[in-house]
Amino acid sequence: MALHFALTGGIGSGKSTVARLLVEHGAVLVDTDAIAHMLTTPGGAAMPALQREFGPEIVAADGAMDRGRMRERVFADATAKRRLEGILHPMIGAEAQRQAHMAGTQPVFFDVPLLTPGSPWRQRVRRILVVDCAEDTQVQRVMQRSGWTDEQVRRVIVQQTPRSARRALADAVIHNDGLDMPGLRDQVRALWDHWRVLPQSAAPSV
Repeated sequence: MALHFALTGGIGSGKSTVARLLVEHGAVLVDTDAIAHMLTTPGGAAMPALQREFGPEIVAADGAMDRGRMRERVFADATAKRRLEGILHPMIGAEAQRQAHMAGTQPVFFDVPLLTPGSPWRQRVRRILVVDCAEDTQVQRVMQRSGWTDEQVRRVIVQQTPRSARRALADAVIHNDGLDMPGLRDQVRALWDHWRVLPQSAAPSV
C-alpha cells in the first residue's frame, strides 16, 4: 500500500513549486484543485448540481462555471462557500481516492489548498506538509503573476484557511520566505528522503 501525504499552503506560498519538486523525486501528485476544475468545465459532473443550487447566472457562455461570478457570490453571501463545498468536496474526494489507488505503491501527495482543521484529509494521510510565507509575500507573488490588485489578493487570502491554523495542522513546514530555488530544492529533498521510508504500518500522526 502506498504512503499517502497531504500538501497545503495559501495562494502565492509556492506550494505548486514544491509539488513539482516532489513529483521530480517520484511522488504521485493528486491535485484536488485540478479535479475541481475538471468537475466544473463544460459538461463537468458538478455543473448540474451547481446550476440548481446557484442559478444559471453562474454558468459561463461555454457551459463551465463562471469562476468570477462564483467568487463574487462567495464574497457576498456567507453561506455560499459552504453550499459550494457541499457539492464539490464529496466529488473531489471520490476522484482523488480513485487517482491515488491508480498510483500503486508510489508515495502519493494530495495537493489540498483549502485543508482545514476539521478536514477528513487528516484521517486519510500519514503526514501533512505546509508551505508557508508572510502574507505580504503572498500578495506580491500573486500580483506579479496574475495582474490582480492588492485588494483582490487579500480578499482571496481572507477566504482561505488562516496561516496559524495551517501551521497547527502541519507535521512539517517549509518556510518559503526569501528562499532561493536551490534552498527550496534542498528542503524538499530532505523531507522526501525522510518521509518516503516511513513504516507502512505506523498510524497517522495527529
